[in-house]
Amino acid sequence: MSEVSLTVNGKRVGGVAEDRTLLVHFLRENLGLTGTHVGCDTSQCGACVVHVDGKAVKSCTMLAVQASGSTIVTIEGLANGADLHPVQAAFKEHHGLQCGFCTPGMIMAATDMINRHPEGLDEATVRVELEGNICRCTGYHNIVKAILAASATMSKGAKGKAKQAA
Repeated sequence: MSEVSLTVNGKRVGGVAEDRTLLVHFLRENLGLTGTHVGCDTSQCGACVVHVDGKAVKSCTMLAVQASGSTIVTIEGLANGADLHPVQAAFKEHHGLQCGFCTPGMIMAATDMINRHPEGLDEATVRVELEGNICRCTGYHNIVKAILAASATMSKGAKGKAKQAA
């Protein structure tokens, strides 16, 4: 057993976990953050994507003890209170979900993707970068549409902030 100490969604948290406990299971079972889904436990589906120190990580590929000391953002921490994050709002507006099982991982992967491409995204880039996230219900069309819309919104915001700073 090891002590695990994290900052999750802006709050310092901790607990004891077996050394073999995956981060996804620590988040769900120890912290009660069940928005991060367990899909395959083999890193194929992407349902478990969270942000670890600002980067998208499939939490079924990382041990909780490896993440100790890190800052984690889960789907529960993405919104600002009642205000949805722009990616969440775009998924809602563009019907980027069906059953919803893959949605948290898709949204977390999309947020990371947009953050890495602040100048904006094109459809080809979105489709290539989504290869690690599987949706069994949709044809990805509305997911891609939602990500492109969120990217456009967020890149406009980044450009507006840059103009204000100049």
